[in-house]
Amino acid sequence: MPGGPRRDLYAVGAAALLVTAAVLVGRHIQGADRTLFADWPPLLASWGPHLGPGTPAAVLVAVATVAYGPPLAARLPWRILAPLTWGTATAWTFSLALVDGWHRGIAVRLTTPHEYLQAIDRFHDIPAALRGFTGHILLGSPDNWPAHVAGHPPAAPLTFVLLDRIGLRGGGWAGMWCITVGATACVAVLVAVRALADEGLARGAAPFLVLAPAAVWTGTSADAYFTAVAAWAVALLALAVTGRSLWWAGASGLLFGLTCYLSYGLTLVALIAAMVLVLGRRGIRGRPVLLVPLLTGLAVVPTAFTLAGFDWWEAYRLLVTRYHQGVGGIRPYGYWVWANLACTVLVTGPAAVAGLRRTGAVLVHRCRDAPDRAAGVRLALLVSTALLALLVADLSGMSKAETERIWLPFTLWLLPACAFLTLPRASGSSPRFSTLLEQGGPPRAGGIPVRAWLTAQALLALLLNHLLLTRW
Repeated sequence: MPGGPRRDLYAVGAAALLVTAAVLVGRHIQGADRTLFADWPPLLASWGPHLGPGTPAAVLVAVATVAYGPPLAARLPWRILAPLTWGTATAWTFSLALVDGWHRGIAVRLTTPHEYLQAIDRFHDIPAALRGFTGHILLGSPDNWPAHVAGHPPAAPLTFVLLDRIGLRGGGWAGMWCITVGATACVAVLVAVRALADEGLARGAAPFLVLAPAAVWTGTSADAYFTAVAAWAVALLALAVTGRSLWWAGASGLLFGLTCYLSYGLTLVALIAAMVLVLGRRGIRGRPVLLVPLLTGLAVVPTAFTLAGFDWWEAYRLLVTRYHQGVGGIRPYGYWVWANLACTVLVTGPAAVAGLRRTGAVLVHRCRDAPDRAAGVRLALLVSTALLALLVADLSGMSKAETERIWLPFTLWLLPACAFLTLPRASGSSPRFSTLLEQGGPPRAGGIPVRAWLTAQALLALLLNHLLLTRW
């Protein structure tokens, strides 16, 4: 493998120091002038050790996934592995949310003054609400929108309006929607990795996608739902360019258009999409007509909202103004520009840090033993592009704090790098892959067993959820 386990541990140690610095410096800044607006920086959370009804279930899911996840990921037929991954990720997320109890953990998360459900009654006339949407974004405007409604295009609040219209009313249904739909993002990533890189690498990533500490914020935040939509847009694009399917291309374009009307920042998913097109360029050359349904699908949602009277660009311009009218204009960029990265470490976990270290090593050594490393290089390029999108979001200054949920659509794509930890050499699948994964890693090959990395991921999630009272 490129480098060794010692370098993995060095990378994890450096990441731990970054998190420690972010906590200590953040606590000092918040105590001195309270400009961070976060009680336990770099997370939007407060200290509050607690147990809850979800604790036994969370421990059980973690133990079962660590014990049986690697061998099942290696042995199960793909048609069973994909839904099992979704089901387990859903159970993991639900159990973590229920550590705070049903009421605080799920039912009221999306009903607070800043959330979407506060504005549902204002969409009784949807066409009129869309035409007047931009007139309520600024803080000084009459009946200005709650923070999250103002901070997103109208497809985000409309989702919860439509849930309400079909009878799924209240915070409980909204929370369950975000968790169950959000958990499907894991499957979307597996589908994309399998199509673009290698099935062995996708199988290696599956247990890590399930036990990601990000699940703490997947349940319950609307960003989990946004993450799933964006992830499936990428996955369907991967299927389109590798399978040369016009239907998948059209569906992917439709979801990409919806993604841009769920969150302004998710336009950066275009970077990941561009890498998918690069990796699947042979499919496009073989059938360039794929671009027609892709672009047609992409135009559907923007056209519909524009015809309804919503101006995306004007709304974004007003949002930037509102962002600086509120705490976004007070929070210091000089702290959050690096503390956000510490937050990302907590969301993705130590295994992802080591996986990213190996991702860089794969790219550096990509010319060596090229036939064996082709799949690994493709995965490394996909992961690196997601990291680039995250860094662009960071440097923009529009993501100061709360990135534990805001960046879920990007951090999700860093987790497949953990697949490199399942092989002694990060070279895609090999004849030894199944054996190594079934055994939980190569304990006698000088590496750290896969189950050890999974345990670290689960422990971090459990500690975060039980020691802190998170906002989402």
